[in-house]
Amino acid sequence: MGKTHMKILCLSAHVDDSEGGCGGSIAKFIEEGKDVYLAVFSLAEESLPKGLPSDTLLYEEKAAAKVLGVKSQNLFVYRYSVRKFPQFRQEILEDLVKLNKEINPDLVLLPSRYDLHQDHHTIATEGLRAFKFTSILGYEMPWNNIEFRATAFVILDRDCIEKKVEALHCYKSQELRLKLSGRNESDLEYVRALARVRGQQIKTDYAEAFNVMRWIVK
Repeated sequence: MGKTHMKILCLSAHVDDSEGGCGGSIAKFIEEGKDVYLAVFSLAEESLPKGLPSDTLLYEEKAAAKVLGVKSQNLFVYRYSVRKFPQFRQEILEDLVKLNKEINPDLVLLPSRYDLHQDHHTIATEGLRAFKFTSILGYEMPWNNIEFRATAFVILDRDCIEKKVEALHCYKSQELRLKLSGRNESDLEYVRALARVRGQQIKTDYAEAFNVMRWIVK
């Protein structure tokens, strides 16, 4: 991203969104000395398997952020109800505006506008409003995208991909939830596979793809 993008804010509707969508890039940016912030807008307690403590996902989010190298003071957590973000658009926008004033990021990473999940789409839409004078990239979440325009790539090495996988493994409660529901996303081999596909598109080993939503050249 160069020296003009030294302060980066990643917006995540739910825990594990940013790790799954751009965890490798977060790890790379931090290794390069960039100041990375992470804002999570729902702990999705409603999605916890029965019997687990209500704060399970908060601790898992903190553990995952630590794996990627995000400083504890750079993690912001909000408690909007999962799947109800459209009802709280104005409140979310106001929180985003406050983040912009507090952090003043050079680059914002957020869910793509192609994302079908109502919470992700709300963060994408309100994020564009709150950070309209900032470069913005939309990250890829293939299980929510019928289409995705990969118009930007971040080249990654294997260590960054493995950090992404390790961060996602911090969400033991989500692995349990997916296992109980019979879904295959708990198999994180897709992370390595998708990174290789995106890497092949730009003649490198690994990469993460983004959609350019706004790009400001200084």
